[in-house]
Amino acid sequence: MKAVNLDAVWWLVSPGNPLKANGPADIERRVRACRDLVDHPRVHVTDIERYFGSSYTANTLQRLSRRYSGVRFIWLMGADNLASFHHWEDWQWIIETYPICVLARPGDQVHAGLSPAAQRYAEIRVPASQAASLGRRKGAGWCLLTGPMSDTSSTRLRADGVWS
Repeated sequence: MKAVNLDAVWWLVSPGNPLKANGPADIERRVRACRDLVDHPRVHVTDIERYFGSSYTANTLQRLSRRYSGVRFIWLMGADNLASFHHWEDWQWIIETYPICVLARPGDQVHAGLSPAAQRYAEIRVPASQAASLGRRKGAGWCLLTGPMSDTSSTRLRADGVWS
C-alpha cells in the first residue's frame, strides 16, 4: 500500500477463473479464509464480483468505475497473472485504461517481464521507484514491484487438499 500510495486495497475474491478448467472452492469459505489472513483497517475483502455476476476483470472494472465514479482504481495482480494476461478477456483495454501494479511472485518475475503484455506495453512501464505515481498518471501505466514473497498459490492449496 505504501509503495503504490494506496488509500485502501479491495481484495476481490473471484467466483471463478474462466481460464481454469476446475472451479474454486466455495466462495464463502474463501472469503472467510482471506478475512482471517488479513487484519488491516484499509484492506477490504469482498466478493463483489459474485454480485456483479462477473468473472471477467474488464467487466468488474467497468462496473466498479460506474458505481464508484470518484475513485481512481489501480489493478493489483501477481506476476503469474501478467505472464498469462494476454489470454484475459479485453486485456488490452484493461492495460490501456487502468494503472496496474504487478506484485512479484516466486519464479514468475522473469516470465512476467518477458510476457506478451509486458513486451507490447513496455513504453508505459513505470520504474518501481515511481510506483507511487501510478494513481496520479494521466492514462495508463504499469509497474512490477518486488518485495517479500510467498510461494503459496491457490493451485498449490488445491493440490495439497486445503480446499477440497
